[in-house]
Amino acid sequence: MTGLESAVQFVNGLLWDYLLLFVLVGTGVWFTIRLKFIQIRGFGEGFRRTFGGLFHRGGEAGNDGMSSFQALATSIAAQVGTGNLAGAATAIAVGGPGAIFWMWVSAFFGMATIFAEATMAQKFKKVLPDGRVTGGPVYYIMGAFRGTFGKVLATMFAIFVIFALGFMGTAVQSNSIASAFHNAFGIPSIVLGVLMAVLSLIVFLGGVKRIAKVAETVVPIMAAFYILGALIVIIANFQYIPYVFKEIVVGAFSPQSASGGVAGATVQIAMKKGVARGLFSNEAGMGSTPHAHAVAKVKHPAEQGYVAMMGVFIDTFIILNLTAFVIIITKSITPDGSLQGIALTQEAFSSLYGVFGHVFIAICMFFFAFSTIVGWYFFGEANVIFIFGENATKVYAALVCVCVALGSLADVQLIWDMADCFNGLMVLPNLMGLLFLSGTVLKVAAEYPPGQHPDRLK
Repeated sequence: MTGLESAVQFVNGLLWDYLLLFVLVGTGVWFTIRLKFIQIRGFGEGFRRTFGGLFHRGGEAGNDGMSSFQALATSIAAQVGTGNLAGAATAIAVGGPGAIFWMWVSAFFGMATIFAEATMAQKFKKVLPDGRVTGGPVYYIMGAFRGTFGKVLATMFAIFVIFALGFMGTAVQSNSIASAFHNAFGIPSIVLGVLMAVLSLIVFLGGVKRIAKVAETVVPIMAAFYILGALIVIIANFQYIPYVFKEIVVGAFSPQSASGGVAGATVQIAMKKGVARGLFSNEAGMGSTPHAHAVAKVKHPAEQGYVAMMGVFIDTFIILNLTAFVIIITKSITPDGSLQGIALTQEAFSSLYGVFGHVFIAICMFFFAFSTIVGWYFFGEANVIFIFGENATKVYAALVCVCVALGSLADVQLIWDMADCFNGLMVLPNLMGLLFLSGTVLKVAAEYPPGQHPDRLK
C-alpha cells in the first residue's frame, strides 16, 4: 500500500496544492463576473423556486425524469454527506478554523459555477431509446468540443466519475458511517458495511423513480433533524459566537494567531483543506450534480440553474457551517490534530449531549451518507450508460455495493486521499467544457430573466 499511497499523494499534491485552488476559484470568479453576480441578484429567484418546490413537489417521478424538486433533492442528497460532518472536521483539524473561511469563498463563487453546470446539463440532455432522460457533463463536453477530442475528453470524465463517485466516493461514505456507529455503539465496521450494501442495492434496482422518491423524502427530514440539533449546541454556547468568527477570519490569514489553531497549520494548508473539503461537500465545478439537474422537468434550462445554486447554499452556508460552528464554539479542536473526521464532530456534540452526542451524529451520518451513496450511484450510472450501455448497469450496481461493504474497513486517510484524487481529476475536463461554453451559458441565462416565466418571454 505504500506505493499506492505515495502515488495518490503525489497526484493530490499537483492538483490540490497548485492547480485546482486556482482553477476552481478562478472559474467561479469568471462566471460570477460574466453572469453579473448571479448568486446575489438571482438568490431570490432560486429561493422561490427551491422552497416553492418543497411544498409543491410535482408528484411522483416518472421513468423519464424527475421533478425540479426531486432533482434538487437528489443533488443535495449527494452534496450533504460526509463532507458536511467528517470532511469539515478533517479540514479544521488539519488546517485550523481558517479552512472554513476558504470553504465560504469557494462556495460563494461555486454558486455561479453550478448555475452554469445545471443550465448546460439541461440544454444538452438526451433522451434514451426507452424514453428516459439522461444528461451530465459528458454531453455538454461533446457539445463544446466536436469530433474525436470531445468524445475522448467526455470518456475520460465519465471514467473519473465512475471511480470517484461510484467506487471511491461510496467507500468514503460507508467508511464514515461505520466509524460513527463503531464510536457510538461499538458495532463492528463490517456489519454496517454489509447492511449499507444491501440497502443500497434495494434502492439501486428501483431505478430513477425509487432514487427520486428516497431523495425527496429523506433530504428534508435529515436536514431539519441535524439543523435543530446543531442550533441547540450553538445557542447553549451563544456567548462564544464572536469567538467563532474571530477564529475563522484570523485563522484564514494567520493560522498560528488563532487561539484554536492547529500546530503546523499555514495559510496554504488552510486554503488547500478548505477548498478541497469544500469541493467534496458542495461539489460545485466537480461535474457531479449536473447529472441530477439534467433530468429535471423544467420549461427553461436556466430555471434549474437557479435551483442548483440553492443546493450549494444549503450544503455549505447552512449544513457545513453548523458543523464548523459546533466544533469551534465547543473548543473541541486538538492542537496536534489527533482528533479529526467524524470522531471530532461527535466529540463536539458530546460536549452538550454527553453520550447521546455520539449517537446523534451516528444517526445523522447514516442518513446523510446513505443518501449520498444513492445520489452518487445515480451520477455514476449515467456515465456507465454513456460508455458501456444500459446492459452494464447491473454489474455496476453490484460493484458499487462491494465498494460500500469493503469501504467500511478501509484506512480512513488513504480512502479520503483517493477520493480527493479522483475528484480533482473529474474537475479538469468538466471545467474545460464549461468554460468553452461560457457564451452559451450567458445566452441561455439572458433568455430567462428572474421572476419571469418562460411562457411569457417573447
